Amino acid sequence: MDGESKGSFNVMEGSESNGKGGCGSVVRICDLVLRILAFVLTLVAAVVIGADKQTAIVPIKLVESMPPLYVPVAAKWHYLSAFVYFVGANAIACSYATLSLLLTLGNRRKGMETVITVFDTVMVALLFSSNGAAIAVGLLGLHGNSHVHWNKVCNLFGKFCDQVAASLFISLLGSIAFLFLLLLPHLFRLKQTI
Repeated sequence: MDGESKGSFNVMEGSESNGKGGCGSVVRICDLVLRILAFVLTLVAAVVIGADKQTAIVPIKLVESMPPLYVPVAAKWHYLSAFVYFVGANAIACSYATLSLLLTLGNRRKGMETVITVFDTVMVALLFSSNGAAIAVGLLGLHGNSHVHWNKVCNLFGKFCDQVAASLFISLLGSIAFLFLLLLPHLFRLKQTI
């Protein structure tokens, strides 16, 4: 039993069982930095798309022989369910990042490490799925779909689409930060065996 714990690595404690404390503190600092980064990135992604709206004047032709009518049309994030899911997922991930940061700083129990790892995994899945859904809808807006006669709209709502793209990129970085939180202990274990 004593031989099994020599290589064990506790990210929440920030130390190793075999007495080499320097590498453990690096892991703890990296963990905290990644949690702060995940919090900031998911917060910014949610705010950027949450504040996104644009109104454009669109010509609508009712009858071929008559001139078109010019109608103001608004584009807002909550008009598309994929963007609602995206904002919700980033808000959940941001809230969780705050909670996990507080738990990481304040609580050093062994069981809490497992719970945080499970929820980190859930956040990775949630963020990547919401990013995928939002990217799919964004590509439809950018290129349209000629097979079902959906026209592209990013030529009319350029600012809206640019802001969506920026939010997607930022959220993708937040997803990667959560992914690195899962990989961090394994990377340091691998480094020790080399």
